[in-house]
Amino acid sequence: MIRFPRRSTRRARGADLPALTSTRAGALFLDERGAATAEYAIATMAAVAFAGLLVVIMRSDEVRGILTDLVRRALTVQ
Repeated sequence: MIRFPRRSTRRARGADLPALTSTRAGALFLDERGAATAEYAIATMAAVAFAGLLVVIMRSDEVRGILTDLVRRALTVQ
């Protein structure tokens, strides 16, 4: 069994955090590092949700019948 050292969840006030000045606040709020990664993650999750919805729709008997009729009509020679 691997044991990890416990970290203290309590911090002394101001021990590790620099003072929040207007310059530092501006730099923090204007920093866009990681924004593209977050956008890709959101787009991927939306695509997965849409694919799941399509799977549910395609499994219904009505849609299956419509698609079967469409394929049969496309393959028949007249």
